Amino acid sequence: MNHVKSLLPKAKKWKMVWNDEFDGNTLDRTKWNFRTHLMQQKHSPPFADEGGVTLDGHSNLLLELYEKDGHFYSPHLQTGENYMDRPGKAYGKFTWPIGEFSKPGFMHKYGYYEIRCKLPEQSGWWAAFWLQSPIIGSTPDPTRSGVEVDIMENFTRDGIVSHNNHWNGYGANHQHAGSGNRKLKDTADGFHVFGLDWSNNGYTYYIDGEKSWHIDSPVSDCEQFILVSTECNGYRNGNTPAEELRKANLPDYFIIDYVRVFDELK
Repeated sequence: MNHVKSLLPKAKKWKMVWNDEFDGNTLDRTKWNFRTHLMQQKHSPPFADEGGVTLDGHSNLLLELYEKDGHFYSPHLQTGENYMDRPGKAYGKFTWPIGEFSKPGFMHKYGYYEIRCKLPEQSGWWAAFWLQSPIIGSTPDPTRSGVEVDIMENFTRDGIVSHNNHWNGYGANHQHAGSGNRKLKDTADGFHVFGLDWSNNGYTYYIDGEKSWHIDSPVSDCEQFILVSTECNGYRNGNTPAEELRKANLPDYFIIDYVRVFDELK
């Protein structure tokens, strides 16, 4: 199929090293797995398990918000796994904190990461494109244990997105830096391109080919995996969906045209 060209930063030369154009009719499970756990929970209530994912036959991945038996679900896809997302089981009289190892579909360090996508239309859920380390927070040095790099987060339906970095885990030592709100410009088809240049000199973020934000440090020096995710509001505060979800006109989708990764040619 004919695919839209990437909007690569022009100051460097690039070579594509990984991509998914979502051709065909089924999700490529050699590249993607479903994230169903959230930091030791047996199962995060709104994370769909094998559901809510379709390919439309026109090279688009559709992540669907759907309702079942009074609860709402949406998919959380990833090319790897955080070790804390693998709840353990009893080991003698102890409970080991992590389960069996899994084989990642794709892990990478540095380069340019890009998604072309159309954001959800209904309130009550949110979408993101981000990078995560399998061992974030396991040491006090984020260069060794990684940085959560939120290339795009979209929480509201007013064309506002943001970029955010998190490091040193999610407990008492958690640290964060963010871009603040970025207002999207209208496009003819409603799709937008979000990109990240991850290098030794920091993280530079792009929206529709234009530089949006930069942060110098800390910079992860470990391989990380990709997530294309959605989540329903309300469930992190208990097993109750946000009221706005009940008002949503379903179905609604986070639509992804492609995900691509490039290395800089030296």
